[in-house]
Amino acid sequence: MSVIIINPNSTVSMTEAMLAQARKASPHQSFEGWTSHKGPPAIQGPKDGETATEPLLELVGKASKSGTDGIIIGCFDDTALDEAVTRAHCPVIGIGQASYHYAALRNWRFSVVTTLSVSVPVIEDNIRRTGLSPFVSKVRASEVPVLDLEADPDTASEIIKSEALQAQKLDGISAVILGCAGMVEVYHQVERALSVETIDTVTKGSEPTLTSTKK
Repeated sequence: MSVIIINPNSTVSMTEAMLAQARKASPHQSFEGWTSHKGPPAIQGPKDGETATEPLLELVGKASKSGTDGIIIGCFDDTALDEAVTRAHCPVIGIGQASYHYAALRNWRFSVVTTLSVSVPVIEDNIRRTGLSPFVSKVRASEVPVLDLEADPDTASEIIKSEALQAQKLDGISAVILGCAGMVEVYHQVERALSVETIDTVTKGSEPTLTSTKK
């Protein structure tokens, strides 16, 4: 069974990080990582999402024709997910979508810690459209730009960890979802700081089975 992870932005290193995490999460699964070289360097808010849509859908069509068994949209905004589903001849899942369902299937109330405030309305709308709004407490912006997650991961992880701790303290939740594919680089630092579940979206978009890491 083969799965293609499509990164809607043009940052190759982010594709490589997602691919490495997916292979670690599901070592018996065959993954490829494709980068949308015509997309923006990062997707931060609706304008970047619009810019990324057409190049992404071109890759979705190419991936579908290649005979892959599944496609993962490697952006927490689930960029062009609805359109991708209609164009592909195989299952298509977004990593944001996967993480919301992962939490909801366990009856976990969750908060999302994302990058910039401009992304918050997009994420809130996506959660509403999945019908899972009753499970979300708050979508929080750390104000860490996407590319800073790779350029300065130590500083980024401290800021994101601080926001996640606030969510744990104030939001009445069972889980924190890290709301950016690039947060795969800081996942373990945040996870160690929290007593509630920390959900890395790339892992949950890639795992073939539903498992919990904390008792």
